[in-house]
Amino acid sequence: MRKDKIQVDPNLLKRLYDTCDGYAQRVHEKLVEEEHLQIQYSTLTRLLRELGMRRSREPRCERVPDEPGAEMQHDTTRYAVLLGGVRVMLVASLLYLRYCKRRYLRFYRVFNRFRMKCFFHEALMFWRHAAPLCIIDNTNLARLRGTGQDAVIVPEMEAFAQQYGFRFLCHEKNHPNRKAGEERSFWTVETNFFPGRHFQSLEDLNQQAWQWATVRMEHRPVAKSRLIPAQAFEHERPYLIKLPAHLPAPYLVHTRDTDQYGYAAFDGNYYWVPGTRRDDVKVFEYADRLKIYQSGQGVAEYPLPPEGVTNKAFRPEGMPPPARQPKNRKRPTQEEEKRLRALSPRVEEYLKFSLSSLSHNQRHRFLRELFRLSGRMTTSAFIQTVERALRYRIADIETLQRIARLGISQGEVPLSDVEVDESFRQRETYQQGSLTDAPDFSLYDQMLDDHEDQDG
Repeated sequence: MRKDKIQVDPNLLKRLYDTCDGYAQRVHEKLVEEEHLQIQYSTLTRLLRELGMRRSREPRCERVPDEPGAEMQHDTTRYAVLLGGVRVMLVASLLYLRYCKRRYLRFYRVFNRFRMKCFFHEALMFWRHAAPLCIIDNTNLARLRGTGQDAVIVPEMEAFAQQYGFRFLCHEKNHPNRKAGEERSFWTVETNFFPGRHFQSLEDLNQQAWQWATVRMEHRPVAKSRLIPAQAFEHERPYLIKLPAHLPAPYLVHTRDTDQYGYAAFDGNYYWVPGTRRDDVKVFEYADRLKIYQSGQGVAEYPLPPEGVTNKAFRPEGMPPPARQPKNRKRPTQEEEKRLRALSPRVEEYLKFSLSSLSHNQRHRFLRELFRLSGRMTTSAFIQTVERALRYRIADIETLQRIARLGISQGEVPLSDVEVDESFRQRETYQQGSLTDAPDFSLYDQMLDDHEDQDG
């Protein structure tokens, strides 16, 4: 035993500790400055621990042994992922069975309470089993108020969990290690899933994530224990809660009106409602499909289109195409602009000038009118018209039309306007063929020339 070991009166330490509200650093200052005891700070903290007076500001989280069927863990994190060469921010959602180390992984653009329900339903119905306890952080998606053991779960999420036989439990504040298996799983995602993989779309990413989590990692030995999740799950299965095969999937209900042509709009697309009635409909949104109900009767079901698909019209598979397109369907002008720019560098220069001063809606209208004008005259005459408009900095379609009429009247016979029923533009055949390549009439021009030579 060291003879020079510093001894401090325990009563003095207790008094100073209480006076300083438990702050050991301040106790050390008082011992040195007021009591004139030359003591190292590390020695003081050791003495306080021996006397049971040292309180850790960050106590260790509760240690829970791995028991079959005891708990599962859920968490989310954000990643910047390359999808088709474009880097986007995505939310990764991961569910983890603590004992057998099984994982279920999926990525979302937006992760809200509805998506959280869909994720749990998808994962648990794939496993067909659930643990009675799900450890989560203090997220507002499931937590109403409070933290840790005192957290109150949102009634909606509490009722959802009861359907699957489990309950949510928030870990204590600043104790993320309570779900260390979840944290380790995300580290494995970063070091084993992302490296060396390429993703063309969100659907491709989720397909690869499903393959990685439920096939590859299921049969791969885990760390030093060499535990294989698929085999450990077979041992854990009797301790878990077996789920019914037909638990209803989560859904949201939306009310939509039906336009005069029988389409209901949802999330930027248009879905045809069979029949002749044009009443309001209820759209049931599921994770992967839509169901449309009219007057309480299911009338159509559609798979959700791939991410990023908008402004498309859909009809039930196997049914003939509707006679009309949706009334309020947006008409993009990317193809018209592409065709115009391909005519001549001067036309491309004119578009750069004219479109720069137009608003979003004016831009589309101007491009449609300009493309329509290009189809009513020869390419050379149209290019001459555009060159003159560019020279005088004209971006008004009516003035452009007058310039075109003047140019045609001076060189060629003008085309007379005819009365046309504009409703033909709503027909699907017109929509499909309006932007097809222009027909080649050179053969007929050659026939006319040959006919004139014979007459001459």
